[in-house]
Amino acid sequence: MLKRKRQNNKVVWLAGTSLGILMLGTTLQKTSFGSRFWEQVTSWSIFNPSPQTQLKLAPPLAASSMIPELVQRLPQERAAQLSAIAQDTQSSDRPRARLLLASDLLAQQQPDAALALLEGLERDYSLLAPYILYRRAQAYEMKGDRPQAQSTWEELLNRHSREPIVVEALYALGQQDPQYWNRAVEEFPAYPRTVDIALTQLKQNPNQLPLLLLVARHGLHKSEYPEILSRLILQYRDQLTPEDWEAIAFGYWERQAYAEAGEAYLKAPSTARNAYRAARGLQLGDKNEAARNAYRRFVSEFPDAPETPQGLIHLATLSESQYAIGYLDTVIKKFPNKAAEALLEKARVLEGLANYQSAHQARTSILSQYSDSETAAQMRWGVARKRAESNDIAGAWEWARQVTTENPDSELAPEAAFWVGKWAQKLGRQSDADAAFEYVLSRYPETYYAWRSAVFLGWNVGDFNSVRKVSPNVDRLPLRPALPVGSETLRELYLIGQDAEAWALWQVEFENAMEPSVAEQFTDGLMRLGVGDHIDALFMVDSLKWRDNPEEKSQVEILRQQPAYWHALYPFPYLEPILNWSGERQLNPLLVVALIRQESRFMPQIKSVVGATGLMQIMPETGEWVAERINLKNYQLEKPEDNIKMGTWYLDFTHSEYNNNSLLAVASYNAGPGNVSQWVERMGLRDPDEFVEKIPFPETKGYVKSVFGNYWNYLRLYDPQIAERLAQVSGNRSPKAASMSGSHPSKN
Repeated sequence: MLKRKRQNNKVVWLAGTSLGILMLGTTLQKTSFGSRFWEQVTSWSIFNPSPQTQLKLAPPLAASSMIPELVQRLPQERAAQLSAIAQDTQSSDRPRARLLLASDLLAQQQPDAALALLEGLERDYSLLAPYILYRRAQAYEMKGDRPQAQSTWEELLNRHSREPIVVEALYALGQQDPQYWNRAVEEFPAYPRTVDIALTQLKQNPNQLPLLLLVARHGLHKSEYPEILSRLILQYRDQLTPEDWEAIAFGYWERQAYAEAGEAYLKAPSTARNAYRAARGLQLGDKNEAARNAYRRFVSEFPDAPETPQGLIHLATLSESQYAIGYLDTVIKKFPNKAAEALLEKARVLEGLANYQSAHQARTSILSQYSDSETAAQMRWGVARKRAESNDIAGAWEWARQVTTENPDSELAPEAAFWVGKWAQKLGRQSDADAAFEYVLSRYPETYYAWRSAVFLGWNVGDFNSVRKVSPNVDRLPLRPALPVGSETLRELYLIGQDAEAWALWQVEFENAMEPSVAEQFTDGLMRLGVGDHIDALFMVDSLKWRDNPEEKSQVEILRQQPAYWHALYPFPYLEPILNWSGERQLNPLLVVALIRQESRFMPQIKSVVGATGLMQIMPETGEWVAERINLKNYQLEKPEDNIKMGTWYLDFTHSEYNNNSLLAVASYNAGPGNVSQWVERMGLRDPDEFVEKIPFPETKGYVKSVFGNYWNYLRLYDPQIAERLAQVSGNRSPKAASMSGSHPSKN
């Protein structure tokens, strides 16, 4: 089961946002760390919040600090070094080490040892003083020392009443006095513990509209959320304001209940985004008549909005031919950035009317008038593949070359550039092929086709039939970057690995979730990674590429030039069990993590609609079969250690079935051995790249490319030798310099 793709929603979800100064008005107080710490802190991007500076993601501490590296280690691996730093009275890292070690000890049920480290720490670590009191109160609760715990909770509340973390004190004190809970609801409604309070109070008395609305706005992450939205609509429909409907609509949209979202957006405040989502939600929810009416209202009320051309194109697909052509002509005349897409849809409508000449003219106009559009790239690549299928390799080469020169930023450009190289090989032009492969590596280094190009250039990265045996030198996990936005407290919590507390604080600070800036969206992704919400974290980071606004696109490009962006997109949780069991099965560990990323997005509890479970998505019956063969008596597929142990055994088994050909093993993991065997028998395996393109199941073809694309990204990010070699590849050579000039290969 994979992370949802929010179907064609990128235009509306992220349209119109811009990166501004997002600081929350807090002022950094000098702590007792000394001048060195102050110099480090004042270098953080919060003090120079231009977009360019905000998006520089280098670690915020000096290179001499051990804390960033220790944060990335397991508690048992860092305990000795943290203890040494905590005892070093000359170290500027001492306060951080004490708090981090105390937190680890609490997680290990050692409250007395934690209290010793926390004693008086707030005097030296004033920035996180409320969190030190919070940890101290937790320690007393763990000891069963209720009077000391209550005293500490009260101290936290009295001394730091404006800090969101006091909700934890209000929650604890409210066990005896409900007024404390009411105060949390009133003062800190967005804090996650407040949502818990609201849900508890709703169980006691379900008919409380303010609490239902609080959960609707701030409880998207709770399992009870859909029920809360339904109750609001069923019981309080007539009492809801347009702003309430907007919150409900946004919740449904995020939960992919598009029909319900569309209906709710109809009642939300009249904005272009809300009107578009009303129509689009109804369309995705298969309510076409209602969607058609909603689109008509939208384009009438907002004729010039950024979402309008996409709305007109969608409206055309829902309308009769004569009306559809009118809508599409409006797009062609008024919105040149969407004209090519409208022309292609118009051509399809005209073909349906048997007006083939006009349809041909519309398609021709795309290439002549909108040559640099994504639609033109799709047309060129479609022609190239057809030429190749008819064995016109020279013609295929020429059409693919046009994609690389006319549409170098297209999603299809990496694939086209790779096949320029493959087809050049077939034409006997090896030097041109090598130049094309080098171009793919330099221009599109993050793609599946960069890996295929590296293989053809002779890099030791493993081919389909050898990748399982590759033993990459997996480097240590990367250091955490500086957060692009957020208060000093948020940044410090994240820096020292207090992820649950950082995420909770972020829920209060992140006030623009409906239309986040680039910096906010990336920060949200980092926050989610910290608490193990990998499926949404990867979506938040990856979907940044959907930004259409030129300023935002430039900001995303700044992010993409930095390793921290790619490490967020290709994280490496469960490093130890993956390395251990991959070694046990003699599997390439980066192939294993690549498969896990595709199968489950690192969500250990996830289940598919057919019952596949856990990190490597093992079917229960397959799990029983594997358990018998490895003599595993007690196991849980939701437990990462068990799942990886069994999944790697099964991946090894599929490799043995196909003579260690990882292409077939991975395809079999998705489509089953029966289908793969039929494909090999029917198509042969003389050219593995052609085999991949001819896989008849679109899901499996995409799966294979995704897994090996993941593998390549993990290799280039976590193997320092490959990373260094890739960095040496000349940057951004032009297509023409890569032997993709206009000379036709058949004439040479």
